[in-house]
Amino acid sequence: WASILGRGVLLLIDYGFPRHEYYHPQRDAGTLMCHYRHHAHPEPFLLPGLQDITAHVDFTAIVEAGFNAGLNFLGYTTQATFLLNCGLTEILARTPADEVKRYLPQAHAAQKLISPAEMGELFKVIALGKGIDETLIGFAQGDRSSTL
Repeated sequence: WASILGRGVLLLIDYGFPRHEYYHPQRDAGTLMCHYRHHAHPEPFLLPGLQDITAHVDFTAIVEAGFNAGLNFLGYTTQATFLLNCGLTEILARTPADEVKRYLPQAHAAQKLISPAEMGELFKVIALGKGIDETLIGFAQGDRSSTL
């Protein structure tokens, strides 16, 4: 992306850790995890072709690779902080709470995205780019760049 991006932002959202957490001794077996029908397990060869196989991201490595490719580091935070900075609650407020059939599904979805017990803290957002001088709104508060 660095070679084709003239001016813009590469926004990555995934779950992972800064390097000092990624290589923590408690993860000595790595971060690979498999999921099949809402059940998690560590066996990638158990159900070939039927399960999702995933691993966490080393966000420090992403910053280093981006920098080495000529991109600027523009911010790093949790998914919850990013979405709240971008106005998620204001968007949710556009639907009147008394319109229960419309409001409750939206509120439930928003809660899943920002709750620390769900995706809010587990998922992180990182931005790399070129030609962007201003602070991106998603990183205006709660930036965790210092943890990388």
